[in-house]
Amino acid sequence: MSTDTTASVSTHILDTSVGRPAEGVAITLAARAGSDADWVALGGSATDADGRCKDLPALPEGTTHVRLDFQTEAYFLSKQNKQAEAQQDAPANRDSGAPVAFFPEVAITFAVVPGEHYHVPLLLNPFGYSVYRGS
Repeated sequence: MSTDTTASVSTHILDTSVGRPAEGVAITLAARAGSDADWVALGGSATDADGRCKDLPALPEGTTHVRLDFQTEAYFLSKQNKQAEAQQDAPANRDSGAPVAFFPEVAITFAVVPGEHYHVPLLLNPFGYSVYRGS
């Protein structure tokens, strides 16, 4: 929860290749106080059955930039057999030796201001992703 002196962050992931929430994606949160400051790892969590990550660590006072790191490769490896059946014509199934996920991790960096809440949804598939500031 944000306060007057801090911001807060939440996220969720939708696997657009199957039209379902992405469960079990590990996410780490880092923050820094200014563009020239070092990143400080604050901890992490994993998405629940609804694709949500509701228990990310609180941001320290003075945070100006946040980075969310999504470990997407492990998620797609765990789903590989199910997706192969569902997507018989997908390039990963046609091309021999193709990677399970083109983006093995997704790092999203964004600016924050105190007192604001930032919800950052990730729309994910094995070959691309999209993010936006949600509500």
